[in-house]
Amino acid sequence: MSEFYFVESEPFYSPQGNEIEVFESAWHSRIPVMLKGPTGSGKTRFIEYMCWRLKLPLVTVSCHEDMTGTDLLGRFLLEQDRTKWIDGPLTMAARSGSVCYLDEIVEARQDTTVVIHSLTDDRRLLSIEKKGELLRAHENFFLVVSYNPGYQSILKDLKESTKQRFLGIDLNYPKPELELSVIAHESGVNNRVAETLVKVGELSRNLVGKGVKEGASTRCLIAAGKMISRGFSLDQACQTAVANVISDDLEIRSGLMHAIRALPQ
Repeated sequence: MSEFYFVESEPFYSPQGNEIEVFESAWHSRIPVMLKGPTGSGKTRFIEYMCWRLKLPLVTVSCHEDMTGTDLLGRFLLEQDRTKWIDGPLTMAARSGSVCYLDEIVEARQDTTVVIHSLTDDRRLLSIEKKGELLRAHENFFLVVSYNPGYQSILKDLKESTKQRFLGIDLNYPKPELELSVIAHESGVNNRVAETLVKVGELSRNLVGKGVKEGASTRCLIAAGKMISRGFSLDQACQTAVANVISDDLEIRSGLMHAIRALPQ
């Protein structure tokens, strides 16, 4: 069962542009937000930071292809000799005035995402047919969805009628100087090592479309940095946290590691 929670401590977040101001404007206008960006580019961290900044409770849902409308809305469960209604995460957020974050929403079936439509316009209503309830969302309720455009396909994409209910914020991999500071802060490595890891990220991202679907995310580079902080060599850390992660092709892995070893240390 999902629960809402408050982000008690300030998450470390370095803005890439004006996304903080855009999100705050959307929140005050109650216009839902759609975050678009590759895996590990900071979408979830950004949401946690904004919930901390605005002092809002957060409900997070990791969407998947087997998720149904019932999973979002809630269901009746048998309890001893009676049935009891249990709110799903979307209903819980709408009722309590929380931010509901639907992570990787394109993974959910399109007939599932339709349930959010009446919450994303001026009505801000949620129809719970199984319970016979028409719930008007709490004034603080706010809906955020995210997805990775790189994984879009005909079968996995949001309907235009859904997309146009949101404000869109693009979050890509940070620029090198920003990514360097994020890696250093999050992993504990010094700037020299962090700079090398940024170059590792660039090398891996240059392989996209050449046998690699997606290069190393900032998250992968932070993981490599944490391994180095624990005593692993750059070679060991990059093999485990980068090369082995972004590809199953041994030749591509070997080529990437060869390029990494040629980087100035």
